[in-house]
Amino acid sequence: MSWSDALGLLGFVAACVAVASSGAIFRPGDWYERLRKPWWRPPNWLFAPAWTVLYLMIAVSGWLVWRKAGFAGAALPLALYGVQLGLNAAWSGLFFGLRRMDLALVDVALLWLSILGLIVLFRPIDDMATLLLVPYLAWVSFAAFLNWTMLRLNPDAVAA
Repeated sequence: MSWSDALGLLGFVAACVAVASSGAIFRPGDWYERLRKPWWRPPNWLFAPAWTVLYLMIAVSGWLVWRKAGFAGAALPLALYGVQLGLNAAWSGLFFGLRRMDLALVDVALLWLSILGLIVLFRPIDDMATLLLVPYLAWVSFAAFLNWTMLRLNPDAVAA
């Protein structure tokens, strides 16, 4: 791996770390603990390791596309990559920060669509980059269903 490749990978990892920091800034807290939750919700301790693995996969996926096609050759896919990072970062602030499960549900639906779009756009460029996004789509599908279920279980908990 060349120095430019290594620096590129570091840049994609740094972008994902920046996105992940929204989860550290906007923590669940007492409000979340008081909410009704479905029996099938994973324990709180599982989210950090799951997201750590996913963020590494997201970073490598973007890096593989960048490495193969560059910013000029993959302008649309990498622009959508940036959009999905922004949507991902926004979710914690909407759900935990603003306590707006309804807006978080809209955000996670858009995030899901953006990941699906990435899979479609990454596919002609790099197979491994595409495969690395599949667990992300699966996890976000689960997270969207959990968000929807929590909203239904707690209709009065949405801040006005």
